Amino acid sequence: MAVVIAVDAGTTGVRAIAFDERGLPTASAYREFPQHFPRPGWVEHDAGQIWDAVTDVLGEVGAAARDAGETVAGLGITNQRETIVAWDRRTSRPLRRAIVWQDRRTAARCDELRAGGHLPLVRATTGLVLDPYFSGTKLEWLFTEGGIRPGPAVAVGTVDAWLIWKLTGGAVHATDATNASRTMLFDIGEGRWSPELCALLGIPVEVLPTVVASSGRIGVTAAGSPLGAGVPISGVAGDQQASLFGQACFAPGTAKSTYGTGSFVLVNAGTTCPAPVEGLLTTVAWALPGADGDPELTYAYEGAVFVTGAAVQWLRDGLGVIERSEDVDPLAESVPDSDGVVVVPAFTGLGSPWWDPYARGTILGITRGTTRAHLARATLDAMAFQTRDVVEAMEQAAGRPVTALRADGGAATDLVLQLQADQLGIPVSRPVVADTTALGAAYLAGLAEGVWDSLDDITDNWALDVEFRPGPDRATADAAHARWSRGVERSRHWATSDPDPA
Repeated sequence: MAVVIAVDAGTTGVRAIAFDERGLPTASAYREFPQHFPRPGWVEHDAGQIWDAVTDVLGEVGAAARDAGETVAGLGITNQRETIVAWDRRTSRPLRRAIVWQDRRTAARCDELRAGGHLPLVRATTGLVLDPYFSGTKLEWLFTEGGIRPGPAVAVGTVDAWLIWKLTGGAVHATDATNASRTMLFDIGEGRWSPELCALLGIPVEVLPTVVASSGRIGVTAAGSPLGAGVPISGVAGDQQASLFGQACFAPGTAKSTYGTGSFVLVNAGTTCPAPVEGLLTTVAWALPGADGDPELTYAYEGAVFVTGAAVQWLRDGLGVIERSEDVDPLAESVPDSDGVVVVPAFTGLGSPWWDPYARGTILGITRGTTRAHLARATLDAMAFQTRDVVEAMEQAAGRPVTALRADGGAATDLVLQLQADQLGIPVSRPVVADTTALGAAYLAGLAEGVWDSLDDITDNWALDVEFRPGPDRATADAAHARWSRGVERSRHWATSDPDPA
């Protein structure tokens, strides 16, 4: 039997999962890797440690497949997106720590670009906003302040490009259109790197990877790779786009939300590039081979929430409110509501629909009667409130309601999804296979290698685990959201300068 293996290189760890032709997992492995916070507002990863984690999990899952008598039909890659890596082509070694998507060091630079009148170009060309979240200003910083001089020996890319390089033994320097669309350097209408934006940020196009389709053979693994030589690398997508694909949201208007370190809501916007919408991002959902052989782009509206599951980690590691992440739901359920407490987890600013890098975390409504349980409940409430804000912005942009939401991710617990259904007033569904990010990467690879013949095959594989329906008390849900909105306003514009003014 053939399986497809997906590597999900996330923000805090790497997972590899083997999927059979029914889209069901047959083996998996996971490794965390260290997070580095050298200064306030800075978040970095060691790309070598990411590669070590990939080597470990692929070796483990590959061995499990061999022991089960399974052949590996293809390899798919999905990844944390806007994180940028630079390495030496000659040695295949990182030139510096990677700058992570959560990093805020270029907030002041984004302000300068906005003041210089460049936002309309960025919005029209990339579908993004001027925010330090995206890769472009991070890469500019590496070349201007990070000690890296661009030249023939320098290669850069998002994490997928780094892994493709390592897996192919340096034979392929490529990324797919979904990851390229997160760099603030890619023209999503033309499907190519933007000469204007590369020039604006001083990025030589030669250091950037070739942009390929999300599904199609990119290269094969080299001898010495953890899967051995000759395994096709045939599917690549950024984690949130891979989740949209894995959730089989193939029709325009279908939507999903992934609850992980942050939360990301995407709605399929079709194959015509939509105009930019205030408060939302326009992104490439995936690129499949067209009838003429060129990639055909499908687009999505996206709302990015920077902190959801990370707030639970903060309760655990920062405050000691819980000992384990899984303790948060029972603690939150021990009270009927937050008793008026509002937690705005703007630890790294606010994403959609506010895009305020200077917002900071806020706790409001505390009384002498506030307990650990109220704080836990308010933290989970914040996940549902932030997603509601994004969905309402999407409905306004599309001019039609979102009537159902498919959910996934490690933080998509029963309590969180019931709170979400109550806030949105629509059904929220969680599939049997919760690892839809990895599953989407596997589907993209398997389509290219003939494991699945069409999108219909993938749709047929999608199976419901549980559906959460909204409760009848809309007045209470709306009042809680209104209180949340007041809290958001108090959190905004709190920091007044670059997180590293020195």
